[in-house]
Amino acid sequence: QVQLVESGGGLVQAGGSLRLSCAASGRTFSRFAMGWFRQAPAKEREFVAVISWNGITYADSVKGRFTISRDNAKNTVYLQMNSLKPADTAVYYCAASIFGYGSRPSDYQWWGQGTQVTVAS
Repeated sequence: QVQLVESGGGLVQAGGSLRLSCAASGRTFSRFAMGWFRQAPAKEREFVAVISWNGITYADSVKGRFTISRDNAKNTVYLQMNSLKPADTAVYYCAASIFGYGSRPSDYQWWGQGTQVTVAS
């Protein structure tokens, strides 16, 4: 079993920055692909970024603005979000996968509870 706990969300003005963290516990963190997803009201959960042994992939909508990273010694994955836009407003979730990396929610076996990010215009 893997437990994931996100933190770092909040309210920020457009153009601002936030750094999300996701602390993992329970199993060997370094073996997992770690992804970030987000879900806005009345919308489906969408892929944001993933980091694994295969490398890093971003959604087109965040490429050049968001950076995913991980610290295996701290069992933590981060999402640095810069140049935030109102369209980035959503609940952000981190997720873990033992099967590799992917951009579909069904690719991931464990999920955090989410952290709200609100970008004011």
